[in-house]
Amino acid sequence: MENERGFRLPQVLLILYIVEFTVLAIHPFSREVWIAENIPIVLIVFTLAVTYRFYRFSNTAYGLMAVLIFLHTIGGHYTFELVPFQWVTDLFGFTRNNFDRIAHFSVGFYAFAACELVERKGWSQSRILTALFGVFMIFTVAAVYEIIEWIFAATADPKAGIAFLGSQGDIWDAQKDMLSDGLGAISAVIFYGILRWRK
Repeated sequence: MENERGFRLPQVLLILYIVEFTVLAIHPFSREVWIAENIPIVLIVFTLAVTYRFYRFSNTAYGLMAVLIFLHTIGGHYTFELVPFQWVTDLFGFTRNNFDRIAHFSVGFYAFAACELVERKGWSQSRILTALFGVFMIFTVAAVYEIIEWIFAATADPKAGIAFLGSQGDIWDAQKDMLSDGLGAISAVIFYGILRWRK
């Protein structure tokens, strides 16, 4: 968590997030979308900050969790469909802006922290169950978030609802988002296994 010089990655990440949040709170594409997109992220940051005194994840876990936080805050400012990501779209010949897919993939990185928590607390002695817990947790969160998106899109101002949903005309957007979350989780669990279980 902390090296001999007193460097603490979580505090640095928190400061960087506060700076990013402050800058991107200025003139977002839609204030309604900005608020809706940032509520879950602020809750995550708040939870991690409050629990830091009592439970500390590894720097690797905090670093991986920060990816979603930073990407999602950018998406909230522009809306995910309008994030300046055209160079990637052109590079790979995509027909849509896939910034949201990358952000969804980073949701899966929280599986690393989930595995770490399960092992440290001794909740499971089985590596298979620990890995499955991380993956299943992310798939559950992904499904719940897609339901929240649907409710917001159905009840909010139509323009803001469409911007928040970010489907870009893809009728399978929710399923692809959940798949991206899950693939990120599988990648994170494999990475966790390489770091923790290789011996």
